Amino acid sequence: MSGGTAGEFNSRMERMSELRAVRGAGITAEEQAELDAAEDGERQRRKNVSDAARVEFLIRDAMAQGKFDNLKYAGKPIPGLGEGYDPDWWVKGLIQRENITGIGPKAILLRTEDTELDARLDSQYSEKQVRDIVEDFNTRVIDARRQLQGGPPVITKTRDPDDEVRRWQERRSAAAAAAPPPEPEPTRSWWRRIWSGSS
Repeated sequence: MSGGTAGEFNSRMERMSELRAVRGAGITAEEQAELDAAEDGERQRRKNVSDAARVEFLIRDAMAQGKFDNLKYAGKPIPGLGEGYDPDWWVKGLIQRENITGIGPKAILLRTEDTELDARLDSQYSEKQVRDIVEDFNTRVIDARRQLQGGPPVITKTRDPDDEVRRWQERRSAAAAAAPPPEPEPTRSWWRRIWSGSS
């Protein structure tokens, strides 16, 4: 079927289903004709309304329903308005919204890792772990300096593993001295010890 005949066929089928529904409801043909004339008049009136008026009506209706209340940026400037066009704006926004880490130029990643390295070292339990982490960090800094792929310069300094182990031990001993002493275990009476041992 062509587009016109398919549309005519669908409209005839809809009309037949409406007639069947009307016959089941007990409406006469004259009443149905009046309803159809009213519906056609309503359809024609809707077609005559301009798009601008329709949009204005929908906006006013949404405002009346309160759909524009408590929006995120109500009364605040739109972020990024007035800045130059950045073709990667959506990637930067995604990284910021989702708090994605580990993506970016090596120079920037190494800078952020350098600022967080002391906290990472403090969570380790042995000198060997601290040395391994510092040596891995130094290897990546030297590797980033050797690459000539552009991007920001690598200004992160390497760290001496012996100095980092000494600083790690100092921070660890200071944290242990600042920690409150453990509470002594409550002593049990002699009859509780006997009672629990016999059962």
